[in-house]
Amino acid sequence: MASNLKWRVRSDRALHFHSWGDEFIVYNSLSGDTHLLGSVAAQILLRLQQAPSDFMSLAELLTSLLQTEMMGEQLEPQLVNILEDLNALALIERT
Repeated sequence: MASNLKWRVRSDRALHFHSWGDEFIVYNSLSGDTHLLGSVAAQILLRLQQAPSDFMSLAELLTSLLQTEMMGEQLEPQLVNILEDLNALALIERT
């Protein structure tokens, strides 16, 4: 995955969040879709809702959320999976 590639919340999305512990409900008021996300995926989505971010910025956020020193090859697959899942739900897109 290209590290200079940016991700953002799709411009046609109006997202609303509610949390219960480590689980988040994300409601898209435009499509009527509701999604259950874990806390890490929700925090990444919240970050992207604030502003587009590149892979490295999101990797730093993920490292902080997981409170780990894990980086590079260990962290990349986990972040790729989260981004692919959010993209498959049509919540985010590449810019």
